[in-house]
Amino acid sequence: MAERSSSGEKERGRGSKDSGDAAAPEKGERKGNGRAASAASAASDAPDGDAKGASKTTPPARDSASLLDDANRTPSIPPMPAAGPWRSYKEIVAQVATQIVDAQRPIRVLQALRWDNAVEEQFRKSRFKELPKVDAETYAAAELGFDVKAKAAEFEDIAREIDASLGESDAIGNILMQTAIEYRDICRMLEARGTPTFYAYSRKLYGSPKDKFPDGKLALRDLGHLLYEIFTNIDDAALGPTHERNIPADEAAAELNARFEKYFSDNTVHVEVDDAILADAAAGSDYVKVRSGAHFSQRDIDVLEVHEGWVHVATSLNGQQQTVAKWLSKGPPRTTTVQEGLAALLEIFTFRTFPRRARRLNDRVLAVDKAEDGASFIDVFEWFRTEGYDEDECFNNTRRIFRGGVVEGGAPFTKDACYCKGIVLNYAFIRSAIEHNHVDLIPFLFVGKVAHEDVPVLARRVNDGVVKAPKYVPPMFRDLNGLAIWMAYSAFFARLGGEAISEHYAKIFARAG
Repeated sequence: MAERSSSGEKERGRGSKDSGDAAAPEKGERKGNGRAASAASAASDAPDGDAKGASKTTPPARDSASLLDDANRTPSIPPMPAAGPWRSYKEIVAQVATQIVDAQRPIRVLQALRWDNAVEEQFRKSRFKELPKVDAETYAAAELGFDVKAKAAEFEDIAREIDASLGESDAIGNILMQTAIEYRDICRMLEARGTPTFYAYSRKLYGSPKDKFPDGKLALRDLGHLLYEIFTNIDDAALGPTHERNIPADEAAAELNARFEKYFSDNTVHVEVDDAILADAAAGSDYVKVRSGAHFSQRDIDVLEVHEGWVHVATSLNGQQQTVAKWLSKGPPRTTTVQEGLAALLEIFTFRTFPRRARRLNDRVLAVDKAEDGASFIDVFEWFRTEGYDEDECFNNTRRIFRGGVVEGGAPFTKDACYCKGIVLNYAFIRSAIEHNHVDLIPFLFVGKVAHEDVPVLARRVNDGVVKAPKYVPPMFRDLNGLAIWMAYSAFFARLGGEAISEHYAKIFARAG
């Protein structure tokens, strides 16, 4: 301390001498007023290190008149920046996600493709000989509830905003961009109902049986033909007891309500009977509908529990809990393969599926393929009849494929090809994740409505709060031990000699008589 004081005195001494030399006015120079002189004197008395700061921080004295004048004047406010307040990354993502969710609300794809009951009545009256009377004019008469062109433009505006605020190199931004563009294309698809252009957009959005798997060799239609041969040779009666479909819709709804109350213990999921849906069952954001008049077997109810509840409703609820990644609660076409494939795959993992059910999913692939290649509504209807379906099933199955498209053939709605494709790709995703030590990614298949390429991106954003981990995950994905062993053996089974092994045992069976 003594040394610093001594040094300070020396500095002050030098400063005083220098300032004294500089303070002498030149001849004819106007002397400063007393306040300026006092300020100069104070600066000269301060150490060199403090002089600069003192000259900036010491305000000049003001007379009483100027002070009174300020007291009567409103303080000025600086203008707000044109770009608005600072926004965090999560704010930007959440705001864009909210825009997408709000913009897509009026879009109801399946509802927009519905046929009036009179269409089926006419087809039956013709004894299945005349094509259903559904064309572009029929669809044009059915109001969508929104302006298609304006809605498509709205999604393009959102896409431009994503590009401006996040950029194409941002992984989350890329997911949002693809989602916005797909909703734009949905609008264009619905605008083209009843024309070949509808099919062009359907194929772009949902794919086709002619699409190749990632190996670049096998197409989805190849899987369809292979499974067709296998399922055709399965004797359902030899596999176990048959389950009669004798449970009415209201009883099935009551049983499913009880099961979902346990699974979604802190969230209410309603199962209700509905007379407007075409399928036997359909899931919404927090509900499942079963078709009025339909009858179910106990095995059907087991399937609906995992398919509609554990996957479709669960992923909706997991998406709804997101405070930033809000788009995960909604399912654009890019998520359909994962959603429908995962639901069907869980039927297999839980041993709840059965040949008739698996055959029905596979027949949809083959029917879409036939319609793409020019088969008409009547052609596909008759094909379903040759496969043993009753007339009601034949009509409903065929309507699923031709709704929105062209009943003369060549332009179907291709969504029904997603189920079997999704089974294969989800299985491959899970197996690869286990083999390459990325098992942490598997539960994120349930974080909301996702495409496979989204999963690693979303899993990485849990720590910074952009994404919340999924709450509702099926038991075999909460504890992956059993599934890991299943996949380990399946990897070996896939390489196990193929037909040679099968023929080896076929000879043993033949010798036995």
